[in-house]
Amino acid sequence: MTQTHDVRIREMEPLVTPAQLKAELPASAAATRTVIEGREAVCRILRRQDDRLLAVVGPCSIHDPQAAMEYAGRLNRLRLELADRVAVMMRVYFEKPRTTVGWKGLISDPHLDGSEDMATGLRLARRLLLDINEMGLPAGSEMLDPITPQYLADLTSWASIGARTTESQTHREMASGLSMPVGFKNSTEGNLQVAINAMSSARHPHSFLGIDQEGRTCLVRTTGNPYGHLVLRGSDDRPNYHPEDLEAAVRLLRSAGLDESVLVDCSHGNSAKQFARQERVWDDVVRQRASGSRAIIGMMVESNLVEGSQKVGADASSLRYGVSITDACLGWEATETLLRRAFGQHG
Repeated sequence: MTQTHDVRIREMEPLVTPAQLKAELPASAAATRTVIEGREAVCRILRRQDDRLLAVVGPCSIHDPQAAMEYAGRLNRLRLELADRVAVMMRVYFEKPRTTVGWKGLISDPHLDGSEDMATGLRLARRLLLDINEMGLPAGSEMLDPITPQYLADLTSWASIGARTTESQTHREMASGLSMPVGFKNSTEGNLQVAINAMSSARHPHSFLGIDQEGRTCLVRTTGNPYGHLVLRGSDDRPNYHPEDLEAAVRLLRSAGLDESVLVDCSHGNSAKQFARQERVWDDVVRQRASGSRAIIGMMVESNLVEGSQKVGADASSLRYGVSITDACLGWEATETLLRRAFGQHG
């Protein structure tokens, strides 16, 4: 009899369950405390009980855990210095959406060679999140695959739903059950309404298929997530961080009955994908906030140890240390100057 299922499936490889990975790499008391404090800080900012700005700063993507830990150590020292003026969180992205094809992130391809060793990728990602949180630095990440949160969400203080997935029902349902605040990006075409619709949807309870901690397929019932907020990331042809853009976003949020909370992504369309222009966006948004724009609750910056980007070749060992392999990033010196200029003693 001719088979009608799995016709184009080459192989199914069993993976460690979320419960098994967490038993292997359990969250320490220090890491758990960092996660809880990070989530509570974002919630207070969203409720206007904390007048600090949220700054989600870090690499476009993580491909080298050693470089990521060096970056985290530097960022954490700066976080401690500026803690009374800004809530700093490290951008720790392990999954990359692709318009066509390309490297999908540390979880999918940790060896950078197309071997797609996800068992190793999940362990590396969880180990790195543990180490970052244990130093007291909260982490924020994009939630792309709906299964991944069961492995990593307990170590994540802030999540984003990306421009390519904000319109996806699967991701809206997932966001409704996530344990941390979630930022919804406008679409790559600049459409804010899809992100606002996602926020509205995620505030409500949902039921959908997922897995539990033992890896069993189950019906997931959520309570809804009240801490959604809009992330402005510009579009393919124009930025959307200027005062008139913020005013338009606030009008849409108000008409939808949603909290008037906006986080500005200084990269992507807002910087025309020119990494150095992130500084211009940052300074403009800081000025708007200083002038009284209370809708602005924070900014996101793509930053790495060394500025720019590089391509992954056949030999991953030849990659330059601390340089992004996805979007080009600001270097550390520029990033430190950026934060000090806005939040330092004389900023």
